[in-house]
Amino acid sequence: MTDIILSGCNGHMGQTVSNVAAAADDVQIVAGIDVNTDNKNGYPVFSSIKDCDVKADVIIDFSSPAVLDDILAFGKEKKIPLVLCTTGYSKEQLEKISEASKDTAILRSANMSIGINVLAKILKETAEKFIGSGFDCEIVEKHHRLKKDAPSGTALLLADAVNDGLSERLDYVYDRSKRNEPRPDAEIGISAVRGGTIPGDHDVIFAGTDEVITFSHKAYSKAVFAKGAVKAAAFLKGKTAGMYSMSDVLG
Repeated sequence: MTDIILSGCNGHMGQTVSNVAAAADDVQIVAGIDVNTDNKNGYPVFSSIKDCDVKADVIIDFSSPAVLDDILAFGKEKKIPLVLCTTGYSKEQLEKISEASKDTAILRSANMSIGINVLAKILKETAEKFIGSGFDCEIVEKHHRLKKDAPSGTALLLADAVNDGLSERLDYVYDRSKRNEPRPDAEIGISAVRGGTIPGDHDVIFAGTDEVITFSHKAYSKAVFAKGAVKAAAFLKGKTAGMYSMSDVLG
């Protein structure tokens, strides 16, 4: 059994993770962290992770970049592995996560779904074939109207996967409204759509001369992210310090 502390437990994703964990027989949520301390799921909820006195094997964080320092400090002090699912980290925060992985087992992914991470692997393996043959790469992501960061962490994850498969990296471009020129070769255009209740759609488009290949992933509910996070937590239990990814979970 893997005992989990869930940060952001009373948010939309936190509640979904709670439901997924409750239906599993190899994991359980033993405590939650949230500014809203309502006990909705039968486990104790603390307003700050610094106040949590419940022992656990792993922490899953689906909260906010604002609490990163406290989570990293708690993980180091208690020697508890961390599954970081929050997006919108700054460059400085990403450096802090990398540094913290020297003392703590950390798995960070902008998207916890199995499908997205398999797609990222495919993109890394095939990008050179497309770009080397003159194809342009564009990424279009769509999310619900309440999502604050843009582009999505997943769009950047997929763009990074493309670049990881190339001998020469491409630049990321988010806005072409000030341009009056043809599209340069050495770039990936990333566009964001916000509206309604879209859980998350991502299209990676390779546009060549007279043909277009599109890799699409559509999330129909938040459960796909919760299932991946719970799977990652079970994987990370007992792991030694270091930086892990969903690729390690998938094998």
